Amino acid sequence: MDQPVERTALTLRATPTVLKWVLLLAASLVFIVPLQLIHLAAALLLGAMGAAILIAAFEGELAVPRRPYFLAQGLIGCLVARSIGPPILATVVRQWPLFLAGVCSVLVISTSLGALLARWKVLPGTTAVWGSSPGAATVMVLMSEGFGGDPRLVAYMQFLRVILVALVASMVARLWVAPGGAATPAIGWFPAVAAGPLWETMAVAVVGGIAGAKSRIPAGPLLIPLFAGIALSCTGLVTITLPPWLMAGCYALLGWSIGLRFTRETVIYAARVFPKIVASNLTLIALCGALAWLLHITVGTDPLTAYLATSPGGADSVAIIAASSNNVDLPFVMAMQMARFILVMLLGPILARAVARWTGNESP
Repeated sequence: MDQPVERTALTLRATPTVLKWVLLLAASLVFIVPLQLIHLAAALLLGAMGAAILIAAFEGELAVPRRPYFLAQGLIGCLVARSIGPPILATVVRQWPLFLAGVCSVLVISTSLGALLARWKVLPGTTAVWGSSPGAATVMVLMSEGFGGDPRLVAYMQFLRVILVALVASMVARLWVAPGGAATPAIGWFPAVAAGPLWETMAVAVVGGIAGAKSRIPAGPLLIPLFAGIALSCTGLVTITLPPWLMAGCYALLGWSIGLRFTRETVIYAARVFPKIVASNLTLIALCGALAWLLHITVGTDPLTAYLATSPGGADSVAIIAASSNNVDLPFVMAMQMARFILVMLLGPILARAVARWTGNESP
């Protein structure tokens, strides 16, 4: 994939490290601000990653320190744990046959598309599966790193699909539901928070992240705080508190960490496979739309609720669209999204290895 290319005269190799960080911060603002203004899902992470890719393409050679990166993973784990609360679990348990059929169908479709991408040698085996997985995009990128995938290309596939899913879901919402839903609320970056729950959450993230880094568990800095956070929050021992300003820093660190690993060669490769990746993502979206139609005609779920529940990834943007639309069963949508995420997280490593063995196309 990474073929040698001739270097151009424009490079940041000789630029002082401090100046490169200043350039990265400035470029991040240039990318993030317009994305935030149009309320694009994951704007902070996407903007930071885009700026880091730009710096890396000009041979900036920066790297995010390991300890802050592990802390950011731990906080992302806590963020996911907060989403998987008792109401979500109760909804899944109450309608488990429907949820099992729905999430397994999406998983089969996404894994099959990933296997085809690997078989056709568009992407390496495990990378293709993680990139096609319909889970939370940030978590899929972090898990791919721990299970043999290329996080750069997984991020490329996942966040491209986040954008496509958000665009398609917005259009579907306009077609199926009359206007008049709630407007997307503005983000309060510095809300008042209780010090106790915030420090408890930081302790879960720090201790869990350190334990995960020292363990031999793949993606441990993410997974250990995630499962610890679920256990502690569901039992009421910890109230997970994550103010927006703290998560903004996490998203920036994760975006930089992913983007700075790109090379000029990887950027050229990503541009070359762009049409195939878009076609794969649109196919996944269309097939999940067909599942939504089946859900509507067999169970009677209203069309928009069914479509949003089966949308492949972009759970945060799907939640915003669902909350801003009339007559949508928001608990059902989020329960289906989170149930699928849990299943992908549990079965993803097994499926990725199986596809890589089947295609004989292991990730490097």
